Amino acid sequence: QTNCVSPDTGQLACVRVVDVHANFVQALPGKAVRAFIAFVSKMKITSSRARLLALPLALAAAFPSIAQIQMPPVIVTATRMAQPITDVVADVTLLDRAAIERSGAGGLVDLLARSPGIAMVRNGGPGTTTSLFIRGAESRFTAVFVNGVRVDTQSGSGGATWNAIPLSQIDRIEILRGPAAAIYGSDAVGGVIQIFTQQGEPGFSPTVEIGAGSHGTYKLALGLAGGTNIVDYSLGLSREISSGFNAQALKNTDIDGYRSTSVSGGVGLKLKAGHRIEATFLQNEINSQYDAFTVTTADDQSLLRSQSVGMSWSAKWTDAYATRLSVGQSNDRYETIPSPYVTDTRVTSYLWHNEFRTGAHILSAALERREDKLNNASTSPRVTQRSQDALALGYGWTDGPHLLQLNARHDNDSEFGASATGSAAYAYKLTPAWRATASMGNAFSSPTLYQRFSEYGVPALKPQVSQNREIGAKYESNGDSFGIVLYRNNISNFIAYTSGAGACTSSWGCYGNTASAQYKGITLAAAKRIAGVSVGGSLDMQNPRDMVTGKQLARRAKQMATLTADTRLSGWNVGAELQMTGSRFDNSTNTVRLPSYTLLNLTASTALSRDWTVLGRVDNVADLAYETAKGYATAGLGFFVGLKWSPL
Repeated sequence: QTNCVSPDTGQLACVRVVDVHANFVQALPGKAVRAFIAFVSKMKITSSRARLLALPLALAAAFPSIAQIQMPPVIVTATRMAQPITDVVADVTLLDRAAIERSGAGGLVDLLARSPGIAMVRNGGPGTTTSLFIRGAESRFTAVFVNGVRVDTQSGSGGATWNAIPLSQIDRIEILRGPAAAIYGSDAVGGVIQIFTQQGEPGFSPTVEIGAGSHGTYKLALGLAGGTNIVDYSLGLSREISSGFNAQALKNTDIDGYRSTSVSGGVGLKLKAGHRIEATFLQNEINSQYDAFTVTTADDQSLLRSQSVGMSWSAKWTDAYATRLSVGQSNDRYETIPSPYVTDTRVTSYLWHNEFRTGAHILSAALERREDKLNNASTSPRVTQRSQDALALGYGWTDGPHLLQLNARHDNDSEFGASATGSAAYAYKLTPAWRATASMGNAFSSPTLYQRFSEYGVPALKPQVSQNREIGAKYESNGDSFGIVLYRNNISNFIAYTSGAGACTSSWGCYGNTASAQYKGITLAAAKRIAGVSVGGSLDMQNPRDMVTGKQLARRAKQMATLTADTRLSGWNVGAELQMTGSRFDNSTNTVRLPSYTLLNLTASTALSRDWTVLGRVDNVADLAYETAKGYATAGLGFFVGLKWSPL
């Protein structure tokens, strides 16, 4: 079997049955061959097509062990083409729906922060401003896609608005660590995260989830998915409210809650064999209370709306040649009250992707266009925009123990002109279980429209550029795994906020290409099943620093670790999780230290009946007081209990 996954939705699109070579049958034990022949003979099949359709059943009956073989998961983010995760050279992590549900995580960044190489900073509760660092790189250095649609904000320093992406609507997440600008263009300096919502499948599958937890938290989620062999559909709705907690007791005595409403959906149409049209959308609106920078009694609120809409046509013209044409648009609108501030970003993207497969070789060629538009009262003019046009080429080769991936891309920015990026990655299978990897590549990130045209911007700003090198080793056998990656990513023309940046006219300071940075470190990850207990963990030892001052970059620890254990006990699936984060500095001058902390979280779930499942989670069991940003409290001890109805 060969799994075919749509690069836009990340979902299974087709299953191909290939012939079984005669040599394979001849190599089997005589008893198995006789059983196979007898099984087929009893079926009395005369049609050649019927024989082909019966082949998998016959193999399953004659050779039960073959029927139990599990195909490796398929991932699309590493090369923008579907490939088994075992053939991916890059450092990747896949989180499917089962893993998301097992985690019991309350939000997207809470889930991502448990993956190797990722850290999170939040100014208060789940609805407040959130940053995510991959390998210590700035939040703006992660390219984020929802159902293949680029999501971003051109306000401030840029990057995805993480608190606006609802976990309840997510079916699958793919994480790529390391630069990927040669594939995705601007901003893919630290990594890429692809998020996929649910896709329909034949039949009808409704779901209902309800839950309640500490801090007056209540959740309700409804889902519908279904379809036929021709058309499929999905629809998801969710509502979440929370009274919250007081994030800044020294400035305000009120508690800061939030209300979030999200909807997602998709429809797919199979025109004919190998041809599919699909449309997806995701929208989330969140009203979050927060404490302003100054002491006030006002009820400060932020109103955030995030949308993404995409359409694509995937066509497999021959066994060797396939194309994908897609268009998408995302919108990110942020408003604060009672203080009047509104910023609105719209990103429109177009992609024509071609891939050609012959033997051990895969060739790809893509034309891509991205259009950014910002409406912000702090910029001059109020509405600013720019575009990027790109040609991307890729080559992959898999032959025995060798895996090779080459990529090159040329981007032409309407403001900054041409940028050329390239990458090369190679893996060698030392044994069936062990392989060594090495890669190198460069990347770039254009300044945001706000950095260019606001009163804090400087017209002479240049794109930030990076050079990355990494080596690693991976082991995987019978469900056990181990991986180690050493990396070094140097950033030049690094944009920092300073009072003396170039032609700065603001008394508050300006953005400028005044710094350089280095993200250097080592990541270890392992998983093993011991006496019925699934144990996993990761350790990150990194040194993200400003190369001009030699200081540690703000709010990033040099050491992070996660340890998990899951097992089944008396009908319950129970799990424990330790999250350890070393000390950090809250500022760039390294004068305000944030102490290290260790959190213990517990989960438990069980099936009450065939259709009903109950889930419980306890976070921060020790009720530890800690901060990810100075002056902003965290939730402390918290719990959540949920009930899910999903008829089989």
